[in-house]
Amino acid sequence: MFRSEIAKEEINQLEVRQFKGEIRVVDDMDSFRAAMKELRDYPVLGFDTETRPSFRKGNNNRIALIQISNSHVAWLFRVNKIGIPEYLKKWLEDDRVLKIGAGLNDDMRRLRQLITFEPGGFLDLQKYVEAFQIESKSLKKMVAIVLGYKISKSQQMSNWESEALTEQQLRYAATDAWVCLEVYHKLRDALNHYS
Repeated sequence: MFRSEIAKEEINQLEVRQFKGEIRVVDDMDSFRAAMKELRDYPVLGFDTETRPSFRKGNNNRIALIQISNSHVAWLFRVNKIGIPEYLKKWLEDDRVLKIGAGLNDDMRRLRQLITFEPGGFLDLQKYVEAFQIESKSLKKMVAIVLGYKISKSQQMSNWESEALTEQQLRYAATDAWVCLEVYHKLRDALNHYS
């Protein structure tokens, strides 16, 4: 159904794609309330976080951004500015909402540095792809194997605590959450096709 691995050289040959939908930056309580109201309508969403990189050993920064995406809209919560309000905490714990991410252990550990919560409804693609015999677990490789294109990781090490995020940062952050959802949908379609 899918290849188990892919070489870096092969990924480099693929077309680059990114999220083309609408990006909504959530950086105050008005935009927060509007975003949470919209999110209630979606039972399955892509999920990711960004943290300003630290170049000193033992110095870990806190999560600055939480990205949540459907196929057309990405909500970028600037938690370094608004924190994690109670409604967002409840959403993170809600097991009726399926939240698709990659490498979620690290995200959950970092989130627990900010709040005490019990994660609910999270599905980690790194575990999910094992059922398809996919051995490559980085998001970039999973995207290449399952979707047949590549995503740019050029903004990964940028400053996510900047006063204003650049268009490139916004697009990168939205893409990471959106592409998790796309990989999940393609895997589910493959399951339905072969069952």
